[in-house]
Amino acid sequence: MSSAIELQNIRCVFNNQKVLWNLNLKISVGETVAIVGESGCGKSVTMKVMMRLLKPNAGALKWFGSDVQSLSIQTQREQRLRLGYLFQGAALFDSLTIYENVAFGLRQIGNYSEQQVQRIVVSRLEEVGLDADIVHKRPSEISGGMQKRVGLARALALSPDVMFYDEPTTGLDPVNSRRIDDLIHSVKEAHGVTGIIVTHDLRTVQRVADRIVMLYPKRKIDGEDSQVIFDGTLADLAASTDVRVKEYVGDELNAKKLSASPPQTATEAA
Repeated sequence: MSSAIELQNIRCVFNNQKVLWNLNLKISVGETVAIVGESGCGKSVTMKVMMRLLKPNAGALKWFGSDVQSLSIQTQREQRLRLGYLFQGAALFDSLTIYENVAFGLRQIGNYSEQQVQRIVVSRLEEVGLDADIVHKRPSEISGGMQKRVGLARALALSPDVMFYDEPTTGLDPVNSRRIDDLIHSVKEAHGVTGIIVTHDLRTVQRVADRIVMLYPKRKIDGEDSQVIFDGTLADLAASTDVRVKEYVGDELNAKKLSASPPQTATEAA
């Protein structure tokens, strides 16, 4: 299977602290991968490197099989448009209406008529379960859960091939958390979007991930051992005998139940 994102021997060092060291990771087209691990293991740094928001000290980043460093600046910009990002706090522009927030990227590109922009904005809002009657409101006038969905609609407006989700359910109640998880699942099913999720929420992992990658802090690893201490399915995660994995997972996952049936989405459970 072809790769959407690939990291090869990535090194990131901050103030002499090795955060990522010889990290190798490949995300295949169409899969949803959850990156988990304790605080300080480099999850967020890994995501920023993948998006080229952070340039590593060493190593190679590939987008869709091409070494990003070898691409021209113009090609990098074009390829970046294939990547969507849902920020942890939604990161909406407070001074803009919901409509203007979702339309922002489309207008920046400049290839769309206002009629096309309107059609896409309404379509994307409906896709994330929001009515068009909120378009004139500002972010402060809607709930945190709705803000997350608007943030997702904005990211989807550009029809990305890869979606990055940074702690998508942080700060949300269980109902809205399930809604976001359902949306992540539906985006993949409807558009074949590759999903990369950084999260501490094992319920989100159970609901949406095809594959789980667990990182471990470099400072706790001897020698040149890999920071990737687990890479596999949810059932494999629950059954892992690695002490570090078991300590992180605790008793939140039941291997017998997981192996017996796939995780339910919020819609199926309702």
